[in-house]
Amino acid sequence: MKPAHLRRWGAAATAAMAAGLLAAPAAAADTGLRVTTTTASPQPRTVSTGAVTDACDSTTTPGWIGRTVDGPALDATVTAEQPTGLSARFAVWDSTTGTDPAVFSGTAPAVAGRARITVPGLADGHGYTWQARALQGHKISPASADCHFRVDLTSAIVAVTSTDFPPVGSGQKPNKYAGETAAFVISGTDPVPAGGGEASGIACYRYALNDHSAVYSGCAGPTVQPGPDGTATLDVKVKEWGSNTLYVEAVDNAGNVSQAFAYNFYAPSNPNPPSTLGDVDGDGVADIVLPDTQGNLQYISASASESTPHAVVEARRAPSDQRNWSALQIAHRGWNPGAHAPSMDDVFIHQPGSGWMNLYQNSDYGAFEGGMTSARRPKECQDTTGATVSCPADYASDWSKVDQLVALGPLGGDPSPSLVTLERGNLWLYSGNFAFFGPKAHKLTTSGAWNGYDLIAPGADAAGNLALWARERATGTLHAYPLPKKADGTFDFSALADPSSGAVATGFTVDAYPTLGSSGDLDGDGTPDLWAVTADRHLLTYKGFTTPKDLGVLR
Repeated sequence: MKPAHLRRWGAAATAAMAAGLLAAPAAAADTGLRVTTTTASPQPRTVSTGAVTDACDSTTTPGWIGRTVDGPALDATVTAEQPTGLSARFAVWDSTTGTDPAVFSGTAPAVAGRARITVPGLADGHGYTWQARALQGHKISPASADCHFRVDLTSAIVAVTSTDFPPVGSGQKPNKYAGETAAFVISGTDPVPAGGGEASGIACYRYALNDHSAVYSGCAGPTVQPGPDGTATLDVKVKEWGSNTLYVEAVDNAGNVSQAFAYNFYAPSNPNPPSTLGDVDGDGVADIVLPDTQGNLQYISASASESTPHAVVEARRAPSDQRNWSALQIAHRGWNPGAHAPSMDDVFIHQPGSGWMNLYQNSDYGAFEGGMTSARRPKECQDTTGATVSCPADYASDWSKVDQLVALGPLGGDPSPSLVTLERGNLWLYSGNFAFFGPKAHKLTTSGAWNGYDLIAPGADAAGNLALWARERATGTLHAYPLPKKADGTFDFSALADPSSGAVATGFTVDAYPTLGSSGDLDGDGTPDLWAVTADRHLLTYKGFTTPKDLGVLR
């Protein structure tokens, strides 16, 4: 049995044929006059499934066309042995009502073999069948295959509620704090047109928290799909304390976008925020921070059992002309106390070869919405005792000689970060306040032998001792250099004098493991652990340097 949209228009088309509207003389075949392709513009689609079709057959379910300025356009490609004086005649029938004659007919000239006509006044919620014929003088071709589409001109209606963060003015107290994940219930309806027919239905809800500037098409961007009753529960981390606005738009299957619903709520700051070194997004768990294949920056919890990120910073927020995190060096472990609340890692960002290094003072749970400041390059150097000394002759005036950087971890009694960089074959230590007063620079090595090693900063062990790890790129050998904490609270960096010392594992070749890193103690046994990304982008975590666990393929 034919689908309903085909059955409904059949009687009208038969009547029109009898009336001579669609008749075509046999002589047309002798001239090669014919219609070769027919398409509607915008092309009919179903947003929720991604299907795009003109349904020019007897079995395909027609797609939807949403609101347009003047109505959809119909296109026909026409040919003839003598390709001059060509045009096309279009006819459109309402397959919902099944009435006759055609609700629209018209002729358009063909330019370079293509004719186009706009069809105004189509009824909301109705389905349509159309066809075209080629014209040349008094000759007319056989009709093209019947094509079909449905029309939805009405946007959906959307609303939002939440018991975790009630709306401003409701008199209800929030049940959660900023930095926590909250549930927002989205409801929506796609109204059936008053004149009958059908609505296309809601395909998805698009949302944005506070920043409503991004422009997406269809169901691209952050979205959630509705259930059968049209509702959806959106779980989203509220990353800013104070006033917030959740914007939600409904996209129907015709591509119509509703008016944005602005849900205003207040998120109080947490009086007892979690504080964990290595934590970027404020959930109290250290994070593995890596770019994905699209240049976005993804956060994967160090305690995760698979590779799906629990948060993503879009590529457009990267501080570079490319708007891509992939080409940047990123380091984090520690924060300046009192500089912001709550307590979570500040992030250092450097583009290799450039003279700048940015410091992201993390006050919005790793959302990168608060802007960045320049990390000051020290003007003074110090020796192993902490005394101020003249900087050596090879000390650069900016960050352009930094080939690598890692966040070593706090060196004093507070969580302030410190950096180790590789510059001109030697290691340098920077510690202090990078945003305001400038850290002090300390040259850790003088051999110039550190080129060819990939630096890894594992953080402190349970006793508070630090370490530096490095992968020898030529051999794949992994080295560990203990940096024990001395009685006076300072650290002993003498193990860094010889990079070839302290081999602890082999087999970590660059070809097999392009990226190695550490986010500290992943399993809670008191000692730091390694993680790695394989050549085929699997994320592996280790117990120390052994017993790899495959968390799956990274995005």
